[in-house]
Amino acid sequence: MRSSAPPPLHVPLAERLRPSSLGEVVGQQHLVGPGQALRVAFESRRPHSCILWGPPGTGKTTLARLMAGAFDASFVTISAVLGGVKEIREAVEQASVLAGQGRQTIVFVDEVHRFNKAQQDAFLPHVESGLFTFIGATTENPSFEVNSALLSRAAVYVLQPLSDTDLAAIVARAHAVGVPNLEPAAQNRLIAYADGDARRLLNTLETLAVAAAAQRLALISDGWLLQVLGERMRRYDKAGDQFYDSISALHKSVRGSDPDAALYWFVRMLDGGADPRYLARRMLRIASEDIGLADPRALRLSLDAAEVFERLGSPEGELALAQCLVYLAMAPKSNAVYKAFNEARALVRREGTRPIPIHLRNAPTQLMKDLDHGRGYRYAHDEPDAFAAGENYLPEGMAAPDWYRPVERGLEIRIAEKLRELRSRNKAAG
Repeated sequence: MRSSAPPPLHVPLAERLRPSSLGEVVGQQHLVGPGQALRVAFESRRPHSCILWGPPGTGKTTLARLMAGAFDASFVTISAVLGGVKEIREAVEQASVLAGQGRQTIVFVDEVHRFNKAQQDAFLPHVESGLFTFIGATTENPSFEVNSALLSRAAVYVLQPLSDTDLAAIVARAHAVGVPNLEPAAQNRLIAYADGDARRLLNTLETLAVAAAAQRLALISDGWLLQVLGERMRRYDKAGDQFYDSISALHKSVRGSDPDAALYWFVRMLDGGADPRYLARRMLRIASEDIGLADPRALRLSLDAAEVFERLGSPEGELALAQCLVYLAMAPKSNAVYKAFNEARALVRREGTRPIPIHLRNAPTQLMKDLDHGRGYRYAHDEPDAFAAGENYLPEGMAAPDWYRPVERGLEIRIAEKLRELRSRNKAAG
């Protein structure tokens, strides 16, 4: 069982802060809260085989260890990444010896989805005989990654990513063992970076603590945090300024719908030894970033031009690139998709992961159906005009962001009309 003595300072922070009792567990209250399944199992002191399914850093190993402590059982760990039949055989032998001494054994298999069918099957007779209690931890859907025979003999507990409040509580515990305080902005950034993963949070906090101690910092600022986490402040070496200034001028000439200037910078870069393949890749970017759905043909033409260059090589293939460049310059422009994508990415980076609504989850197996995955989903093709008016496809509690705002140019004129109609129908449906 876990000693009550404080762990030595050289022990990793994540291990030093690992809960020693169920009451210290942060998060997963749907499993360990009063009256919940795992809490009842702990209080009954009757262990049972189970699968702990959840993202990294949500407490799967911690819960398994706490079970061993609560049931006064020997705890045997097998890593499915590093172990195999030999480790399984050794665990069985150890459990047999302990059983002869009247001791219970819990065999914990981390990343059980990494074991193949034969390796998973090796546990079955011993689980059935009661030689040991089997606990598997997995980040993958057990419906697909755990043998049905083993799955049928184990309860499945689904762990959720830790909330921002949970992670803030862990940060507070880290401060209590010597990790420097963080400014509110720095703490918010760190929590968003952790994205529900307590292990990532604590490992990053430990890195920050070591760096702060070296610089004798008592408070971690947001700017310093960004510096330590390695934000890339510069993309290119100064030696390449001329090259990148030239490609910038070419890109801006196309965006500005000036075919002559675009051709000038294109030829000048070729004359300077630029790789035409690089220029072809830049045209693909322009077609997506600056033209988008105003003229979807631009992306296809850019791919065709790149393929023609690969077939013909230089200098003949360069004419196909020049033809594409002029088309891009004269095409209607829209960065609506580009802006929408960046706004969506910024929100996800800032907020981390929101839970996927139950009605949108995949449910190809009985286990997932039992967990209500997909319940209440409206199949659009069964609705008038194949549109389920009023249906919500965003995480619960998230307001409609309206990121995509089509411009009144090119094909996006028609897209804007369609979008206005659909949003009007959604509003009418409530």
